Amino acid sequence: QVQLVESGGGSVQPGVSLRLSCAVSGGALRGYTVGWFRQAPGEGREFVAAIRYNGNPYYVEAVKGRFTISRVNAMNTVYLQMNSLKPEDTALYYCAAGARIILSSITRQDAYDYWGQGTQVTVSS
Repeated sequence: QVQLVESGGGSVQPGVSLRLSCAVSGGALRGYTVGWFRQAPGEGREFVAAIRYNGNPYYVEAVKGRFTISRVNAMNTVYLQMNSLKPEDTALYYCAAGARIILSSITRQDAYDYWGQGTQVTVSS
């Protein structure tokens, strides 16, 4: 059974950086597409970024140029580097993994098979 554990969240001021980690166990990371989603208070969960098995990244427009997703297959870990954080980035961040996600479905939550419990990111002055 594949399990995902997120870490690296925290409470920071605007403009600061954070790096989230998603540790994958129970399966080899190299075959999976891994995505990051977030859910702000009172809102639905939304796609943030994803990285396919071949290393190609995808981002929602709101984070392009500020967030970078990367993967280290040997460590079974995916990272989300978040720079220039804004208050609107405040949310519970989840990572998710799927083995057979086609490109057109990469932003869809129902395309992912496994989910972590989330890590909280709060951006406030």
